[in-house]
Amino acid sequence: MGRRLTLTLFAAALLALTVVSLALAKNEKPIVVTVGNLRLTANGNFSPTLLPKNELAPITLNLSGKIETLDHTHPPAIQEVIVETDKNGSINAKGLPVCSSGKLQAQTTAKARGICGSAIVGEGTTSVEVAFPEQRPFIIKSELLVFNGGLSGGKTKVFVHAYLSSPVSAAVVVPVTVSKIHHGRYGLKTVAKVPKIAGGYGSPLSFSLKVGRKFTFKGKKQSYLLAKCPDGHLQAKGVGIFSGNLRLAGSLVRSCTPKG
Repeated sequence: MGRRLTLTLFAAALLALTVVSLALAKNEKPIVVTVGNLRLTANGNFSPTLLPKNELAPITLNLSGKIETLDHTHPPAIQEVIVETDKNGSINAKGLPVCSSGKLQAQTTAKARGICGSAIVGEGTTSVEVAFPEQRPFIIKSELLVFNGGLSGGKTKVFVHAYLSSPVSAAVVVPVTVSKIHHGRYGLKTVAKVPKIAGGYGSPLSFSLKVGRKFTFKGKKQSYLLAKCPDGHLQAKGVGIFSGNLRLAGSLVRSCTPKG
């Protein structure tokens, strides 16, 4: 089940943004994976776990994870995450209010919520370690907000926002693009490009996040995240690219219970 490196969960834990891929995964116990000097711990679950065989149904996602180095040095910064996810999962943003990256730049969490609160599809917390040259590393904690960025050219856009404060004051906005693909078992591709944090000296350490949104569009109840379970399992695979040209790849398969 890709236990050598469960990147799908790990990347989501770092970025709080691989929403679709992790909506396809169920973990009752944390997964701990050590690769070189990196130790990754990730956990995730979705509800309900009983899903229709042939129709998409609403789900809500809970995620948590952390990254650390075995020698306690500053971990490398992640730069990009590319994930392909099961064709039996879906993201539905049609009819939701939209927020743009420009509206979120340089905004505190409170101001971002005030400007684009109607577009929020996920919330949580994160911690980031900043290691400036010739200084002791320090950790900053922040709320995480996930915003619907709308539909464009058949692609769904998402923006993940965090605000780092004292002694560093800066907003971090991660753009994410989700597009449909036809690659065997896989039907969605998620690409997240992570900007430099604190001038390139910041690296995410941990996070917890809840993603899910119910809304009404044209008089009908809708859900931001959906999935179905035709054959008892859902799967995903991905690759993460870190500073220093470090690449980590892996896959994940999880069972689900079909009904109907």
